[in-house]
Amino acid sequence: MATIISRIGHSELSDLYNRRIKKNIEQGTVQICGDIDECDIEYNGGCVHECNNIPGNYRCTCHDGFNLACDGHNCLDVDECVFNNGGCQYTCVNTMGSYECSCKEGFFLSDNQHTCIHRSVEGLSCMNKEHGCAHICKETPKGGVACECRPGFELAKNQRGCILTCNHGNGGCQHTCEDMEQGPICRCHVRYTLHPDGRSCVERDETTTESSDHNATSFTEVDKRVKRRLLMENCAVNNGGCDSTCKDTSTGVRCSCPVGFTLQPDGKTCKDINECELHNGGCDHFCRNTIGSFECNCWKGFKLLTDERSCQDIDECYFERTCGHTCVNSPGGFECVCNKGYTLYGLAHCGDINECSVNNGGCEQGCENTMGGFECHCHPGYKLHWNKKDCIEAEGFPATKPPSKPTLNCSRQEGGDRCYLTCQAQVHITSGTEDSYTVTCGMPLPCLAGAQRNGSGSYCLGPEMSSVLRIKTTATFKSGTGMCNLKRSQERLKESLNAAHSDSRSPFTENVQFSYVRLRCSSSGPRMQSRHGRKAGYEEEGSAITAEFELDVNLEEVTAESCDLGCVRRRSEKRLRKTIRTLRKSIHREQFHLHFAGSNYELAKRLARPVDLPEHCGKGQVLVDRKCVSCTVGTYYDRDQGRCVLCPAGMYQDEEGKNSCEVCPGSEVRGSPRSVGARNISECGGQCPPGQFSHDGFLPCLPCPLGTYQPEVGRTSCFHCGGNLVTKHNGAVSFQECETKVQCSPGHYYNTSTHRCIRCPMGTYQMEFGQNYCISCPGNTTTDFDGSTNIMQCKNRHCGGEMGDFTGYIESPNYPGNYPANIECTWTINPPPKRRILIVVPEIFLPIEDECGDYLVMRKSSLSNSVTTYETCQTYERPIAFTSRSKRLWIQFKSNEGNSGKGFQVPYVTYDEDYQELIEDIVRDGRLYASENHQEILKDKKLMKALFDVLAHPQNFFNYTAQESREMFPKSFIRFLRSKVLRFLRP
Repeated sequence: MATIISRIGHSELSDLYNRRIKKNIEQGTVQICGDIDECDIEYNGGCVHECNNIPGNYRCTCHDGFNLACDGHNCLDVDECVFNNGGCQYTCVNTMGSYECSCKEGFFLSDNQHTCIHRSVEGLSCMNKEHGCAHICKETPKGGVACECRPGFELAKNQRGCILTCNHGNGGCQHTCEDMEQGPICRCHVRYTLHPDGRSCVERDETTTESSDHNATSFTEVDKRVKRRLLMENCAVNNGGCDSTCKDTSTGVRCSCPVGFTLQPDGKTCKDINECELHNGGCDHFCRNTIGSFECNCWKGFKLLTDERSCQDIDECYFERTCGHTCVNSPGGFECVCNKGYTLYGLAHCGDINECSVNNGGCEQGCENTMGGFECHCHPGYKLHWNKKDCIEAEGFPATKPPSKPTLNCSRQEGGDRCYLTCQAQVHITSGTEDSYTVTCGMPLPCLAGAQRNGSGSYCLGPEMSSVLRIKTTATFKSGTGMCNLKRSQERLKESLNAAHSDSRSPFTENVQFSYVRLRCSSSGPRMQSRHGRKAGYEEEGSAITAEFELDVNLEEVTAESCDLGCVRRRSEKRLRKTIRTLRKSIHREQFHLHFAGSNYELAKRLARPVDLPEHCGKGQVLVDRKCVSCTVGTYYDRDQGRCVLCPAGMYQDEEGKNSCEVCPGSEVRGSPRSVGARNISECGGQCPPGQFSHDGFLPCLPCPLGTYQPEVGRTSCFHCGGNLVTKHNGAVSFQECETKVQCSPGHYYNTSTHRCIRCPMGTYQMEFGQNYCISCPGNTTTDFDGSTNIMQCKNRHCGGEMGDFTGYIESPNYPGNYPANIECTWTINPPPKRRILIVVPEIFLPIEDECGDYLVMRKSSLSNSVTTYETCQTYERPIAFTSRSKRLWIQFKSNEGNSGKGFQVPYVTYDEDYQELIEDIVRDGRLYASENHQEILKDKKLMKALFDVLAHPQNFFNYTAQESREMFPKSFIRFLRSKVLRFLRP
């Protein structure tokens, strides 16, 4: 039989079966059972909102703003205010089927219907509290106002008020809503009666209703009720008494419950299951029970995956600007680490440490701070000791002093000219080392009183500087596709210059000593090259360097016979132009370096690009995980073994990427063995410990005498307490052991001349008791007031952000650290034509204790009565999204001298105005903010970057695969957006 069936095709069997059934129907031997549409009988199937027929059954569903009751038919209002205050900034008022946000006195709701804006009393614009619009006020081109209503409302005949319709929260009705001219009318299902409030519905009491009927019919009605009860055991009548699903069986009805409910002992009622009680609902972190379901949430620093159960660590290091230097991700958090010579401030930024402000850097004589380090200098007749801090007498010749003027050296090597600007003195960084900065070397020569400027303004010549002739010029250079970032190079300057000297074929093509150099590096993001051109494209990211040079004319070249002063000046200007041409080529090829403290610094950090795997690593590097990694300090690269090896005993290495180690100074002392893997001279061993000294810094040592102290190892002398102060004993290791007249508290230092405690001046701090110095704030930071006690009080006053035509962000100064006092920042967003602005405020931290002394406001212009989109002066940890009420935005942040806070980082995107209706529908819907998981999406920088990317350039949607799109967002968020998009696209 099986063989016969296998030989007959499936389609032939199907046709044969259908013909047999058709024949039986024609003969009347087969009866067909058809599905009953319960939604057409029994008053909408007993559903108070929507009834959906399904084969053999039906299902009730509710409108937005309602949840299905346990009986499976009635709909109950959802109190949106319970969850996250409905996303309202101030007060949330629950209504039937919806909710409303309200503001405190003196404020009114913004267009997003969740945040509040301060009312103005000036002018006749929408900012005037008497504008008369019930909902949304828009300014007209002629200067008047026009009123609009929120979705679900209609504008009244007076063009000011708004009339509720059934499209908003079911018109405030629990069951049925019907639009009338005067507004919605509420009605109830036949099994319910209207409550006196005119909106709610209560179940009818059949006993009370029937007892009021006439006696002549009471027995008939009772008989009908008995029959009806006898027929209750049938799913066709009152759903068999089941709360949810009813199924007819041979023994009667069988009730069952939907997923998320369990059937009670009475066999009829359904009760919600608390899924969180069993295995935490399958949630990785938090489980929150809801009616008929549950919701998983994650700890801070984690995000919910698309399975809506699992939690994944957020990689905060995904964004380059998370940390100033190095970002180290960890589960649920991250840590910012700074390079050597820099320290952390503002939680994420790195600033140069001014080592010279701490006990003169430990230098016996002179101390000069440099970027990422410092250098000790000695007076004439002395030279630096091997510890690079003490000064010893030079034998027979004065100590050489490094050149004080900035020097430019260029040499022709493979790939073109390579230039180095060496700055040994008067080096200043006048803005941060991220995105943009300014470096100055040397001393500018301003025009003094009585001096005259030549016609072109290029040099000064006057009675007070008759012997000085200086040429000034400015040039701008384009530096490849790199962002401004002073980055230490792996290559030492000395080795590079020696290589240039040793090769006779590559002598110095330029060797110029300037008197003053100012370099300003500024980064630029990708921008449109043309808005109207036929082939509009994007410029690549990169950096531009603006250089100012001051060059003294060598008056020794002046001769009375052949070349006078003007002739020498013209020669100098010609040589300077040639030097700038050489420098331009060097910068364009990214072959230009700065030199501070014996190290090279690159001006720009190249953008990450995919590269081929290296076959061979460079000098002092080893291949690790398919990447070339430099050997760390304390090690060197062994060519024979092909790996990094610890420096042997008696040797040290204080730099990365070296092929050998340096010999430790001094001879080995018995009882003090040399250590392996020494990272600096101090770790070589055999040196004088703190509180002791010797003629060469090595054992044997003497204790510091009374009145002196020494906090470091390997020193040849001790520091004096000063002011005739003495120590309690010999061998003191810090100034705190000097017996001062009074002990100074943190935020102060001891003045040995006046023997009083002085408050640390602004820009410095002191954390310890009893110190004789204050520490300078790192980088370009300063303190709000004097007497600071912690580095966290050092703040950058630069107003942060990146302003682009399509995307960008603004951030408070020093973010994510606390912003400074008495700061004022302004930004302007001016999008291209036919584009509107969407802003997301993930969170904002402004202290409310000082009565709105610190505030952030976004409005059309700087005028106080112009149309305001957003305004706040308090902490608001719940995210909010909104569209700008004006085509352009003027943004101001201002703080007073009171309390401070973390501030904000606010991203924005400009989008095609054709999507205005869709975007506003999304950001005004409270469901966007009611779910904690939706809130986390608005705080996730990676997800928001993807959303903004598609909003700014819709064609970029195709850059993300379908799998990537599904894996980015939770299903609930996709469902929320899908309904909005389908409604917008529906013709």
